[in-house]
Amino acid sequence: MSERHAPARRYLIVNADDFGQSAGVNAGVIEAHERGIVTSASLMVRWPASGAAAAYARGHPRLSVGLHVDLAEHSYVDGEWQARYEVVATDDASAVQEEVERQLARFRDLVGRHPTHLDSHQHVHRADPVATAAREGAERLAVPLRDANPWVTYRGDFYGQSRHGEPYHDAIGAGSLISLLRTVPPGYTELGCHPALTNDLETTYAAERLVELATLCDPEVRRAVEANDIELRSFHDVVRRG
Repeated sequence: MSERHAPARRYLIVNADDFGQSAGVNAGVIEAHERGIVTSASLMVRWPASGAAAAYARGHPRLSVGLHVDLAEHSYVDGEWQARYEVVATDDASAVQEEVERQLARFRDLVGRHPTHLDSHQHVHRADPVATAAREGAERLAVPLRDANPWVTYRGDFYGQSRHGEPYHDAIGAGSLISLLRTVPPGYTELGCHPALTNDLETTYAAERLVELATLCDPEVRRAVEANDIELRSFHDVVRRG
């Protein structure tokens, strides 16, 4: 078969969020990278474990590392979403812009280079004014912004809770991930994940992180990647188009 008529290749970036948030998260991301299928991570620069995460990133350049913009975290309690913490008001455009720039500068200080991609904690960059600040930062750096680029499809369905924070561990088992892999389309796809080795965070998404780590390191999952002719890549491989 000629190259002209060869089927389009399928490339998968497996990106671990929350790198740097705790020692347990760091250990999980590292294990999922070294023993599993994680190829990329998003760094939270405000947390005490961010320095250790950045040190690992500097010593392991094969792992692409982007900025996980951290402005707030919310939990679903008594029928509504309530803030666990808020760095700045996410409806204050000036404060958001300043904080995004502050976190970008902190990233460069920690890692020694620009991020390979941008995204945000709990996807707050999907709505303005965070969307504008994140988009401007990504455009200035010429890097992908999660779920905002036609050349990288984002998949967030490897997640162990419902939209109301109810446990849904079936979604993060090996069988579910293998089924998901069969549906990866041609081109670049980013698969979000949240592995951790130990439960050392005050968060409603805790036990699920340990399940994710086991799944990401499952040999059957690795075999499914190969069986479906998927090539594992990172954001180092993504060349911006358009």
